[in-house]
Amino acid sequence: MAVKIRLTRQGGKKRPFYRIVVADSEAPRDGSFLEVIGTYNPMTEPAQIDLKNERVSFWLQQGATPTDTVKQILKKAQANVKAA
Repeated sequence: MAVKIRLTRQGGKKRPFYRIVVADSEAPRDGSFLEVIGTYNPMTEPAQIDLKNERVSFWLQQGATPTDTVKQILKKAQANVKAA
């Protein structure tokens, strides 16, 4: 089973809110997942990112591959932690 770290869309029409989840690569976008490891809200200024860092690192060590969008979000979150 290939595992990916990706986004699932929540929120209403034209008000997106995303959960960052660990899911089987064959599961649908908003389908079943293994664990929620964070949230991403692009509607706030600046975009709000909340992560469970220990769980993110755990899944990356287990071989989960993040999608391109999640890679960018993780880089932003890491830059924000270093700046603070």
